[in-house]
Amino acid sequence: MDITTILGLILGVGFLTGAFVLEGGHIGSLFQGTAAMIVIGGTLAALMVSTPLEQLKQLPKILKIAFTHKPKDPLDVIDELVSLATIARREGILALEEKIESYDDDFFKNGIRLVVDGVDPELVRSIMETELSFIEDRHSKGAALFEQAGGFAPTMGIIGTVMGLVHVLSNLEDASKLGPSIAVAFIATLYGVASANVVWLPIANKLKVRSKQEILIRELMIEGILSIQAGENPSILGQKLKVFLAPANREKKEETAGREVGEADVETA
Repeated sequence: MDITTILGLILGVGFLTGAFVLEGGHIGSLFQGTAAMIVIGGTLAALMVSTPLEQLKQLPKILKIAFTHKPKDPLDVIDELVSLATIARREGILALEEKIESYDDDFFKNGIRLVVDGVDPELVRSIMETELSFIEDRHSKGAALFEQAGGFAPTMGIIGTVMGLVHVLSNLEDASKLGPSIAVAFIATLYGVASANVVWLPIANKLKVRSKQEILIRELMIEGILSIQAGENPSILGQKLKVFLAPANREKKEETAGREVGEADVETA
């Protein structure tokens, strides 16, 4: 569970409603069913019009990534690649075949399988990079869904407000009701702007961050698998792959990683 996504949504809604109440507003006046219908229903309808059905079906899965996805630790991936490089140097590339099914990442498994099958390194790189480009494309489409919703919602809010003002202006007989009626009309705009900036656009940005994290992991896998195929020294491989990471992240498990690489070198010798 990604606590930052959930906590951020709670804090966003909480601060907005809390500030409204502190200013003397009544929290009950923020809840307007018709405004919610116009903004939420209109936004979803606009998404349906602009997005193919196949992509819309992925919405629950995309939301799950934003709320529950836990990315792999790059250092754990590097340690695993160093371990595989040690096995390959000690027992040969074919020894990796026994390890393939122990992994739950299809991208990683397919890469190791290509190497075990003796596929040319350039072809291995081409296949894996092509698959990576399609993964990145799918991720960008998922984030684009929420970006579109973030664009539609404020517009739907304005539409709701205009509809409310039309209703107000058509009933001017009772001047005492004008103030409350206009306030209700503007709730739709509030819903549209708030939902765009607290929900839709932040989730789109979170998905982009998740995508970059996963792409980095995949790039590490590609470089590591090709290095294993080339028979590189495990310790050199570990140092090379850490170049992909920011200096602060390389030091996160530096002592542990160094000890593991040292043990790998002893075994290789």
